[in-house]
Amino acid sequence: MNKKSGRGPSRRKKESEKKKSGTSPNRVDQNYSQEEEIRINKFIAHAGLCSRREADQYITDGLVKVNGKTITEMGTKVRRQDVIEVNGQKIQLEPFVYLLLNKPKNTITTTDDEKGRNTVLDEVENATGARVYPVGRLDRNTTGLLILTNDGDLAHRLMHPSYSVRKTYEVETERILTDEELSMFKTGIPLEDGDAKGHNVKRFMDAPKIFQLSVFEGRNRLIRRMVEHFGTEVTKLKRIEYAGLNLKGVKVGR
Repeated sequence: MNKKSGRGPSRRKKESEKKKSGTSPNRVDQNYSQEEEIRINKFIAHAGLCSRREADQYITDGLVKVNGKTITEMGTKVRRQDVIEVNGQKIQLEPFVYLLLNKPKNTITTTDDEKGRNTVLDEVENATGARVYPVGRLDRNTTGLLILTNDGDLAHRLMHPSYSVRKTYEVETERILTDEELSMFKTGIPLEDGDAKGHNVKRFMDAPKIFQLSVFEGRNRLIRRMVEHFGTEVTKLKRIEYAGLNLKGVKVGR
């Protein structure tokens, strides 16, 4: 990983850790006692490795061991002191951590980069000691709101299309799109992998090359491909909102 020098407390990002709450059926207190039993898929998800559904697949594939023994039963329960391995990697429970990063340009949305390029984990390296992972991805040159967390269940709900999570972007194009072209975002633009729609499409009247729109899916390069349908290109793309969170007060790279 490319470690940048000169990063100090000024680079620290927003962080919040899971607090005890009995109000949400989708959240479980991580402060399990040593003797309390929990389902293995929940343990794996709460360790931040993946969602429970993905944990079930690891179990089915025979990639999960408890105290050195491969387990294949979905309902297997474990305790905090048990040694859990997934695909040869030992895991342990950590408090849930949620980071909101205003991703800068020329930053890779990955946990590591073999070419040594700057990654989003480099941007949050001073924020927490927990292992966190980006929720979804933004292209290298796309800026804006990115969530990083070790909460596998939350990451799954934010990314899975069945939950229809809203993502809002500011888009700047090479040329001014006509009103008719902008209206096509609302009705649907044909792409090679199916039609795509934008919602709440608004042009910036003082900057006609810039418009705002929301989408509820996460196909690769979706907005860029929608714009390319009209024979032009995106020159700037910034995500300004995700799942009700926004960038108010969050500077680039923080």
